Amino acid sequence: MTSADSGESALELRRDGMVLSARHFGADDGPLVMLLHGFPDTPHSWDGLIPALVGAGYQVLTPWLRGYTPDSAVRGARYDLMAVAEDIAAWHRALGGPPTHLVGHDWGAFAATILAKQHPKQWLSLTLLAIPPFGGGFAPGAARYLPRQVLMSSYIPVMQSGASPRLLNRDGAAFVRRLWQRWSPGWEFTDAEFAPTASVFTDRETAWATTRYYRSLFTVHRAPTREFHRLLLAAPAPIPTLALAGQRDGCMSPDLQRVLSVSAGVPAAQIPDSGHFLHAEQPAAVAAHLLPHLHAHSRWP
Repeated sequence: MTSADSGESALELRRDGMVLSARHFGADDGPLVMLLHGFPDTPHSWDGLIPALVGAGYQVLTPWLRGYTPDSAVRGARYDLMAVAEDIAAWHRALGGPPTHLVGHDWGAFAATILAKQHPKQWLSLTLLAIPPFGGGFAPGAARYLPRQVLMSSYIPVMQSGASPRLLNRDGAAFVRRLWQRWSPGWEFTDAEFAPTASVFTDRETAWATTRYYRSLFTVHRAPTREFHRLLLAAPAPIPTLALAGQRDGCMSPDLQRVLSVSAGVPAAQIPDSGHFLHAEQPAAVAAHLLPHLHAHSRWP
């Protein structure tokens, strides 16, 4: 499972009765950077950042989360963040277990957090985009921002409802388009930039599978849900960590992200003129923070 130098390869991984998909970039002799996407999104939101990483000597893997492709939307399969973390670990093994940096956005940041807390010695570093470091007790000063965050998170009960797949399907994924506009105000994304995401959420089966993540969040009768919450609330992973946020994030309060990062002792930065999808909006600005973090904690052949 290799790719040509500086080229792109499409990879597949079979597990749990489904076929997972990913793209691999760059020569396979450099440290690996795993870029993990979130909701409602696809690996294509990393496209503007990938050239900077490959140009700096890294190999890059951008896996699709399970349920975001037709071959991974399987009735009866698990769609929760513990399963996603297991998928990412399986991708890492399939690539031979190279020295690896975890970079996650939204759901991908949660999955990366779980992996880092489970096996901190396995990873070189952790970078969280649009999601702060969680765990280690209540952060002083966080309470004042919680009411605003509850309002910003009001979409979650909608995604947990049985009607959510039909809502996402409707009118060319118009609901998802409005989420992008609300979460990243001022980002004038094009139809071409939105097209990969529209393809996911206008498909009945993938729309169903992707909403299962939200339904799994509070199913405390399930062991994976309980383990997810236990790990999320555990102390931050003892590995080099960076937290990045968009100054105009309409999904996760930038103020709350800042407070939680300070409480966890994690270096953090906010990217001007960007919202929730900061890596797609301002890839050069994100790279300016990310590359020094990766370089400082890489092991080169």
